[in-house]
Amino acid sequence: MSMLQRWRAAAPGQDALPWLLAPLLALLAWPLVGSTDTWITLTVAGLAMGMIIFLMASGLTLVFGLMDVLNFGHGLFIALGAYMATSVWGWLGAATEVADWGLNLLAVGLAMAAGMTLAALVGWAFERLIVRPVYGQHLKQILITMGGMIMGEELIKAFWGPLQMALPLPEALRGAFWWGDAALEKYRLVAVAVGLAVWALQVSVLTRTKVGLLIRAGVQDREMVEALGYRIRALFVGVFVAGSALAGLGGVMWGLYQQNVVPQIGAQVNVLIFIVLIMGGLGSTGGAVIGALLVGLMANYTGFLAPKLALFSNIALMAAVLLWRPQGLYPVVNR
Repeated sequence: MSMLQRWRAAAPGQDALPWLLAPLLALLAWPLVGSTDTWITLTVAGLAMGMIIFLMASGLTLVFGLMDVLNFGHGLFIALGAYMATSVWGWLGAATEVADWGLNLLAVGLAMAAGMTLAALVGWAFERLIVRPVYGQHLKQILITMGGMIMGEELIKAFWGPLQMALPLPEALRGAFWWGDAALEKYRLVAVAVGLAVWALQVSVLTRTKVGLLIRAGVQDREMVEALGYRIRALFVGVFVAGSALAGLGGVMWGLYQQNVVPQIGAQVNVLIFIVLIMGGLGSTGGAVIGALLVGLMANYTGFLAPKLALFSNIALMAAVLLWRPQGLYPVVNR
């Protein structure tokens, strides 16, 4: 049996209990909200917000889970994706203002591609110049990547300006579908679909391809994988670039969700991203999905029921999860 086959056979199973947390939270909120239609609207909005947060957090989850790199500059790639979307909107002009699903989805797709490309290129340079000298040194990683994000934000201000920029939804994605008196916003349904597609792709690549198995095996025994002739460093650089691209994608989706962007847009969501990372188990893709959905649902329910507690609610949620499972929902082995 080859090393990769042994890795596949030894991959630990995951219990299903954490997957019940999001449905349980939704059911607990139902009687508190009172109106079923309002509850459906809040739940769909929460799921959409959760999937967008997952898109932004998934890149950091990959980088930390597979490379053991604490990248506090992750928000820079989110901001780059969002700002690149504003540039694409400017280039496309009237294409985003016509209520045509084909044109509008094409515009969103182009913005996603441009945002991911820019974030990936900057991520490649970020890894080589900032992260590579501090591999294995978590404290230095935190300090130097935070410094890199601050420098990046200043460069964004120099290129795009320091003021808030509008990023309106395309015409066809505005408004909602109505199910009785429940409003299912079009863009949020698209966000859920994109998030699920990205998650399925990640799981497929990491568990069903040779590249994914090599990366996971390299985390456990780098010397052995290199002895077999594989270039683990190149694979890890690829992981960092892919994580940066996913952050850029999340930035595009979050910018459209907010319908405006500021240079600090990435830093503003860093807290939510790290809450998701910690709750998920510091590197687990499945844990990140569950954590992001919990964060999105909690934010919407508490924003409706007790707006003054909305900022505190996700900290309380993380504390509750860690009291139940101190290492997170699906802790990564040897972390």
